[in-house]
Amino acid sequence: MAYETLMIEKSDGVALLSFNRPDKKNAMNPQLHEDMTNALEELRYDDQARAVVITGAGDAFCAGMDLKEVFHALKDQPARYDKVIRLATEWRGRTLRYFPKPTIAMVNGYCFGGAFSIVEGCDLAIAADEATFGLSEINFKGFPGGAVSKSLANLLRPRDALFYALTGRRFGGKIAAEIGLVNFSFPLAQLKTETMAIVHDIAGKDSSALKATKDAYRFSLEMTWEASMDYTNAKEDELAASQAAKNWKDEGVGDFVAGKFKPGLGGHENIKK
Repeated sequence: MAYETLMIEKSDGVALLSFNRPDKKNAMNPQLHEDMTNALEELRYDDQARAVVITGAGDAFCAGMDLKEVFHALKDQPARYDKVIRLATEWRGRTLRYFPKPTIAMVNGYCFGGAFSIVEGCDLAIAADEATFGLSEINFKGFPGGAVSKSLANLLRPRDALFYALTGRRFGGKIAAEIGLVNFSFPLAQLKTETMAIVHDIAGKDSSALKATKDAYRFSLEMTWEASMDYTNAKEDELAASQAAKNWKDEGVGDFVAGKFKPGLGGHENIKK
């Protein structure tokens, strides 16, 4: 499908999804929220996309919500405003968080406000050293509401979250990595190469095992220890069933016992059959 506000390129099992409003620093307008909702649904069932990288066209990742088109233009349209906010919250929160395939935010430039929830919703995030992050809501008499406050609480230490939310100060990719907002930070010239190396490593793994890894982590966060043990035990049986004859117990563990590979030194996908 063609999208008005997005570009999607697929290669070697990876879908590169780029916000495509560079003249607006890729700010999220109503059309982008609709496009992202549909694009993620499309990629969910696309066998050519074993992992999804989200980035931005031009010199920005995403400047947050389009203040003019969302908050100002829709202030007298309560039904339309409610729909847009619901879509915005859903795809950045529940859809990304529980997406069946690995998702990676590649933060190439400006990342403000509502874009923090995209970074947090993705499984991994990698930034350019030159990227600029900021929670600017306080500067126009607002606060990081909606999904953003929850994203800050999920990812950052209280002192870091409150410092940047209360001051509105900007920070770069290196600090983003230091405080845990992203996994790594690389020079912009190396960002795509380094990100794709990580993504292709992940995309080469068993797709059912990748989904089980995500589910076990995400849902265990909400469970007691006992509930988590029951859930992950059941998840092991589900994984073996979904892998059919070549399941992780027979083939994966079996190849380890046979001395074909060592899990800590390489992936099962690298075994020469």
